[in-house]
Amino acid sequence: IDKIFKDDAMEEKGERARMASFIGAMAVADLVKSTLGPKGMDKILQSTGRGHSVTVTNDGATILKSLHIDNPAAKVLVDISKVQDDEVGDGTTSVVVLAGELLREAEKLVASKIHPMTIIAGYRMAAECARDALLKRVIDNKENPEKFRSDLLKIAMTTLCSKILSQDKEHFAEMAVDAVFRLKGSTNLEAIQIIKKPGGSLRDSFLDEGFILDKKIGLGQPKRIENAKILVANTAMDTDKVKIYGARVRVDSMTKVAEIEGAEKEKMKDKVNKILAHGINCFVNRQLIYNFPEELFADAGVLAIEHADFEGIERLGLVTGGEIASTFDNPESVKLGHCKLIEEIMIGEDKLIHFSGVEMGQACSIVLRGASHHVLDEAERSLHDALCVLSQTVNDSRVLLGGGWPEMVMAKEVDELARKTAGKKSHAIEAFSRALVAIPTTISDNAGLDSAELVAQLRAEHHNEGCNAGIDVISGAVGDMEERGIYEAFKVKQAVLLSATEAAEMILRVDEIITCAPRRREDRM
Repeated sequence: IDKIFKDDAMEEKGERARMASFIGAMAVADLVKSTLGPKGMDKILQSTGRGHSVTVTNDGATILKSLHIDNPAAKVLVDISKVQDDEVGDGTTSVVVLAGELLREAEKLVASKIHPMTIIAGYRMAAECARDALLKRVIDNKENPEKFRSDLLKIAMTTLCSKILSQDKEHFAEMAVDAVFRLKGSTNLEAIQIIKKPGGSLRDSFLDEGFILDKKIGLGQPKRIENAKILVANTAMDTDKVKIYGARVRVDSMTKVAEIEGAEKEKMKDKVNKILAHGINCFVNRQLIYNFPEELFADAGVLAIEHADFEGIERLGLVTGGEIASTFDNPESVKLGHCKLIEEIMIGEDKLIHFSGVEMGQACSIVLRGASHHVLDEAERSLHDALCVLSQTVNDSRVLLGGGWPEMVMAKEVDELARKTAGKKSHAIEAFSRALVAIPTTISDNAGLDSAELVAQLRAEHHNEGCNAGIDVISGAVGDMEERGIYEAFKVKQAVLLSATEAAEMILRVDEIITCAPRRREDRM
């Protein structure tokens, strides 16, 4: 038979292809499985690139993003965890574990000669049913601010439980909830700035209203400004030297050089005067400010801040309600930023500039302290997860109990659906319910508990109507989730359920994998 593909292209058909994709997907799921739940373990990711950077994390999305994966099915799982991270911020591990379990079940079904399309149809029915089961049991306290706030606190604590911040989860949950309430319902997390300062312990972290810029105030400049008018700019303030690269200026005497420098200085002075004409008392620039213009600003009593970091400056513009300007010819078109007070504060060893009473009321800064950069990075990731979940919950205020409770509720309904369904689909629906139970199983496995025993107990408990039982990892038994205050956001669970089902479905549909021939490198010798 003539070959269609190039020499090195590989194709795997039918069974082999399905096998490859199942194995790849399950391997990825098993990799992050051990990070699920309050007693999940962390992973150390070490890159082989320059600088051998080390990341210590148990955030599913972070782990999967850092892996270089060759297996196409495994890549699908990495993608769903990324989407989960962007969409709702948390549940990145759960979604991969669930998809992995669905495929593990599907593999058994395919082996017993059930067609993949039948499995997919069953999974779809099951997912629909599971979602309805959750909808019936959601709690919504939007109308009652106090209860709603306590729900949010509980969600934050549950999210932080499985992260590095679990020791001080009350402290951080309070911080996260305060920060999100300041947003007044917007999901723009830009306004919450996280500053990491090594030193101190995680307990020393605090939330500060206003905005903190990680910069020092220049020499001889006012240390404190009230009712600041701020011009945020991105412009070169270092033209008091001739610095056209490789330029040659021929002069016949030194006085000419002095004239050129004088002209440069005049130009700079003009520019500074133009900037001062805006009637400002604080000038923040993204680029360098040389000594000369800095002097001029100091003489005028204007606080000049140079080299404000890039994200910082965009955020500063956003927060103070100003816009970043780069030309200063017509002051009326430039939008200035405002805040009530600018002062210098100390955090640990470092001086920072604090803007308080800013235009955009929702802005605030969270200053994280911790023992090392790794701890801080992980703390930031955990906090980010909590902030995402909270900001989503403020909009969609439905909450569920946590700790494997939603999975058991869904599994129970899905099982009932399987009994009612005729034909081969019922096998698939049953398999879906088994996959759901894998999440509480994994949570208890990671805590070193006897999962078979606990899940069996849970299942029995859940046959009573309106039961709140879930796995209480701390006491190592089945406990009442409502009393324990373990809550999760409905939106996160729904996203986990639907993404995992779709990913499993996509991988199940594969029956052939074609790998293109690698491009040959020409010998350049």
